[in-house]
Amino acid sequence: MTNPSPINALDVLRARGFVQDVTDEAGLRETFAGGPVTFYVGFDPTARSLHAGNLVGIMAMSWLQRLGHTPIALAGGATGRIGDPTGRDRERELLDDTHIEENLAGIRRQLAHVLDLDHDGGLVDNYTWTKDLTLLTFLRDVGVHASVNTMIAKDAVKTRLEAREQGLTFAELSYQLLQAYDFAVLHEMYGCVLQGGGSDQWGNIVAGIDLIRRRTGASAYGLTWPLLTTADGTKFGKSAGNAVWLDPNMTSPYAYYQFWLNAADADVGRFLRLFTYRDEDEIVTLEQRLAADPKAREAHRVLARDATAIIHGEDAVAQAERTSEALFGGASAAAGNRDGLAEILATAPSATFAKDVLVDGLGVLDALTQLGATQSNGEARRLITQGALRVNDVPLTDPGAVLTQDDLSDDGVILFRLGKRRYFLARFA
Repeated sequence: MTNPSPINALDVLRARGFVQDVTDEAGLRETFAGGPVTFYVGFDPTARSLHAGNLVGIMAMSWLQRLGHTPIALAGGATGRIGDPTGRDRERELLDDTHIEENLAGIRRQLAHVLDLDHDGGLVDNYTWTKDLTLLTFLRDVGVHASVNTMIAKDAVKTRLEAREQGLTFAELSYQLLQAYDFAVLHEMYGCVLQGGGSDQWGNIVAGIDLIRRRTGASAYGLTWPLLTTADGTKFGKSAGNAVWLDPNMTSPYAYYQFWLNAADADVGRFLRLFTYRDEDEIVTLEQRLAADPKAREAHRVLARDATAIIHGEDAVAQAERTSEALFGGASAAAGNRDGLAEILATAPSATFAKDVLVDGLGVLDALTQLGATQSNGEARRLITQGALRVNDVPLTDPGAVLTQDDLSDDGVILFRLGKRRYFLARFA
């Protein structure tokens, strides 16, 4: 364990954009100043991968660890079997044990990319202390300290209670108590005094603080960070349907790199503070250069490189940059990489066709639709007549054109570009 930084961790988190609310700012500030603080953040295994929304919390944990404090990552093997009703208008689909264990394994791998959890506590699963917990024991040790009035006053709970069709199950209502119990257990086992989470977890965090106070008389603290949104207010995550996954099999390193590279100018500075380790002076300089010359996109490239390297490593960054150069570098770059396109574009959107379809010719309309580049031949025809299509970096304006073996690269692929940035790869085998 490193010694705590002389800079108060709360100031660092606030400057980086990780602080929305704190339960007791003066108390937490004093606690940080007093020595290493053990803190935890929970992750429910409701998917086999975490996503960019979870990355806010992971990076907050990483900054605290860099400042000398001790992280505990809690994998919600128990709470994940119920599901948090917060932010949902219907009951979460319950997963079986096999799927939960698979999801937990993925979460563990992803956390290890960013955090050093090789210490007491480190990575825990709340299923270990709840699986044998009896109902009577839970009611005696936790339920007697919980106010139903406080629980149902939560907006998420109140909304569901008022919805006649969905309603709220008792299992979901119990989620807040189980999360509070997690905090109490970690407090007793590891001296954990701080829970962090997204702003939608405020009520659950406060419940844990209250349970610790009622059971032991000790002080504990909560800190929440803003949910990840873009400058226009769009939320990212599973429930929003636009998650950017940390698992390379769900969002490829190339697509992950492109997500950050294509961030809106208004988001870049905030994302640099949240998702990289660049210091404030560097970020301010990058913001100034972006304002002076937006087309240079230097800040975007730094963001994409750093954010991708943290999750996928430097080799993935190099691969993504080679792919980007092949896709966006113009005719000369595409020509220079043509023989190696199949390898370079291994993660680009693609589909495989039988090679013999090129003997009689494959209609370009059919190719675009089968690739998923367009929803119909009609849409493909419209885009082609508007001049939006390039095939192997050559403009194609005839909707009746057919592709033949002469269009294949040496690696047996044909590259399509719609507009400036939408690339698709047709493979033939």
